[in-house]
Amino acid sequence: MGFYDKYVVPRIVDLTLRAAFVTEERKKCLADVRGSVLQVGFGSGLNLPHYPEGVERVVAVDPSAEGAKMARERIAAAPFPVEFVGLSGETIDASDASFDAVVSTWTLCTIPGVEAALEQMRRVLKPGGRLYFVEHGLAADPRVQRWQHRLNPIQVFLCGGCNVNRNIEALVTGAGFRLEKVEKGYAKGPKYTSFQYRGVAAR
Repeated sequence: MGFYDKYVVPRIVDLTLRAAFVTEERKKCLADVRGSVLQVGFGSGLNLPHYPEGVERVVAVDPSAEGAKMARERIAAAPFPVEFVGLSGETIDASDASFDAVVSTWTLCTIPGVEAALEQMRRVLKPGGRLYFVEHGLAADPRVQRWQHRLNPIQVFLCGGCNVNRNIEALVTGAGFRLEKVEKGYAKGPKYTSFQYRGVAAR
């Protein structure tokens, strides 16, 4: 990992994901999370202040040690234990059926082996456990899709592997999850990057 990906990208992501409309989507995504939580894609810990009462602990999986350093104050202020694990989503070091909830916020766009990561998320969920996600991805409009496919290589290069053309709904169901609800539509920003999926899927 070069200097840009190691030090610059985490700060760009942190700044981008502090936007007010992003925070509102984050709050909606996390509103019903309870119990023992695995968060895949921890970044700088921006989810931590928005977890509701009823969350008992958070295990945070992310390969970026720099992001974890940026999250120190949020980790210290959290009203529940937070354990940071410096691994990628494809290699979750946890027992089968060990979490009540898995959370992924703007992360499935970036994980290289996203199918394997989703299989790991499903594996570690308890029976009846749920995946809570909010992600950007492939738009519904074919015209926007064409631009997404054209611009995706540039996006991946500049934004630390972030893809704009992944069909998040198809990826989640393809991993064996049952979608309980999903809301889709454009958020603020250029259409090729702003098509959002927010949903809940059962194991």
